[in-house]
Amino acid sequence: MKRTARAAGALVSAAALSFLFSGTASAVSGTASYYNDAGYGACGTQINAATQLLVAAPAGLWTSPNPNNDPLCRKSIRVTHNGRTITVPIKDKCPSCPTNKIDLSQPAFSQLANTSVGIINVTWEIV
Repeated sequence: MKRTARAAGALVSAAALSFLFSGTASAVSGTASYYNDAGYGACGTQINAATQLLVAAPAGLWTSPNPNNDPLCRKSIRVTHNGRTITVPIKDKCPSCPTNKIDLSQPAFSQLANTSVGIINVTWEIV
């Protein structure tokens, strides 16, 4: 079971990294939660996840030892849930997220579902 989960995670990560460097979109089926922290995001800028539209990408997709210089900081994620689609800039890293899960800011999540749900099934891609 663990081996299958690891293989699936590696496949998702490889697909996302393939997009980053080739420009070919590869949608990921996964989940999204939300957060509302404020401070400095992984890209080195001030963020407020309680008021701004942004997303924290899974830690496994970051490729630079200094996240401020990571190519992800110049990308966005297009997220779809129940026929609704939003595109939000990557401004932070989600250290506890597996490679198929993203952490949306509270206002971004609210555009897709009620925050009382907590976690939603989504498809997403780096754009």
